[in-house]
Amino acid sequence: MRLLLMVTAPALFQLALMAQVRPVTSKSGPPPVGPYTPGLSTDDYLYVSGQGARRADGSMPTAFEDHVRQTMENVKAILEADGLTMEHVVYMHVYLTDIGKFAEMNRVYATYFPQAPPARATLGVAKLPAANVVEITAVAVRNLANKKVVQLAGYNPGEPVSAGILTHDRLFVSGMRGRELATGKVPDDPAAQVDFALNGMKAVCEAAGLTMAHMVFVNPYLTGKIPSNVMNTLYAKRFEFGNTPARATIRVSSLPEDSQIEFTGVAVRDLSRRKAVRPKNMAPSATASPCVFAGDTLYCSAKSGFIPGQNGGIFAATVDHQLRQTMRNLLDNLEEADMEFSQVVATNVYLDNISDFDAMNKVYARYFAKATPPTRTTVQQVEPGDRKPDEEGRYSTLEQISLIAIRPAKR
Repeated sequence: MRLLLMVTAPALFQLALMAQVRPVTSKSGPPPVGPYTPGLSTDDYLYVSGQGARRADGSMPTAFEDHVRQTMENVKAILEADGLTMEHVVYMHVYLTDIGKFAEMNRVYATYFPQAPPARATLGVAKLPAANVVEITAVAVRNLANKKVVQLAGYNPGEPVSAGILTHDRLFVSGMRGRELATGKVPDDPAAQVDFALNGMKAVCEAAGLTMAHMVFVNPYLTGKIPSNVMNTLYAKRFEFGNTPARATIRVSSLPEDSQIEFTGVAVRDLSRRKAVRPKNMAPSATASPCVFAGDTLYCSAKSGFIPGQNGGIFAATVDHQLRQTMRNLLDNLEEADMEFSQVVATNVYLDNISDFDAMNKVYARYFAKATPPTRTTVQQVEPGDRKPDEEGRYSTLEQISLIAIRPAKR
């Protein structure tokens, strides 16, 4: 008697995805403090969640430099659990609650990259989860054969970073600040700072043989001294209308060396593999595409609980209610790309107040209950805002989320 095994289409989809994405944990690292996975390994890259200084036994170092060292050790442990080394790291974000510790952080950080440090952005934020004073996230490439440092004439950052890192299919661009490349001087005029930062990003692209049109995702990080309208006006001039990169524009408490704006991001090397995704009910934008493909990887702009359309706005008063609308907005973009939450490999969560961390986790977890949750970095980037509604009943943004998703490999 022949036994027939029936496999449904959803099951086949999950099998294909499992073949491509694998969770990575470290025995020597601390357990997650929320619904996220320490690392997710794909065919080409390893995504590492934001790591702090907590040890496996729950203890924390005392001295700041020991915080940085333990944080880097936690990142390193996840890499090694996937068979990689610090040499494989191509892109990092460093979050500091005290930007005055920038030089101290660099002294420890540099010891982990004696040669060819990765591209990096460094931000000053208000607070981090679990009483951390530093948090570091990483992306590592699996195959070192095509990893190449991008050399930029006149670029002398005075810190252990490369202007950019090329891989087989992508360019990772370091945070380019609003200052002159050669002298490091920061002009007083906000518009001049924006132009310097954009010129820096453009110069990295060109040094890698690419253009700004190759960018698929950009993080503009800016302090309160840079007006959003000034940044947006100048930014829009650098990209084709309706075909801009995905974007997460984040107000931060501070940036290194008195900078007030910093642009960092990712570009795809083969322009034919770049495709912007926009839901049909969303008008084209001069500043951000909802999502952009770099091959099989989808980079999606940060979303909030904003209800789009006529008379739109945020009408929810609490972080958990706003988060539900945010996830709906993110799902709209994923579905336009024929994808779903189970294919998300990394998210960044920005909270108005870190005290909402537990409430956010409770709702966030429901959207990944049937799949391995993605890697995640969570920060409170500035001091909390006013939570009172305006005369129309609209509330301020209490959370934002950007994401990266990967299409399953074709089998």
